[in-house]
Amino acid sequence: MTKFTLAAGFAALVLAGPALAADPAAGEAEFKKCKACHAIVASDGTEVVKGGKTGPNLGGIVGRPVASVADFNYGESILAVGAAGAVWDEASLAAYITDPVAWLKEKTGDAAAKSKMSFKLAKGAEDMAAYLATIQ
Repeated sequence: MTKFTLAAGFAALVLAGPALAADPAAGEAEFKKCKACHAIVASDGTEVVKGGKTGPNLGGIVGRPVASVADFNYGESILAVGAAGAVWDEASLAAYITDPVAWLKEKTGDAAAKSKMSFKLAKGAEDMAAYLATIQ
């Protein structure tokens, strides 16, 4: 086996290995970018992060059906995803946070899908999702 083949094999193993674990503490620090629009209120009513009401409460979002916060005025596209039975998990939440419109287009199959959330988190979405998963 040549050195090149050995190095290529090692690189393939490294690239195929598991991604670095998400960091909830880093996600908590990043949440400051979101609190202008979102609050985090735990299921017991504890206000974890005081925030805006433009977006829905994000407390308990992981494991919750998409677009299911009572009395929140969701957009048509995300309502369609929720009506299809989608439930937020860390991976889907991280993908949504990274690019809400692209995620909605993928999930609905509608090239004209829109999101009321205009913010995109270029990096750290996995950390943010891991942080939100800690709050029930």
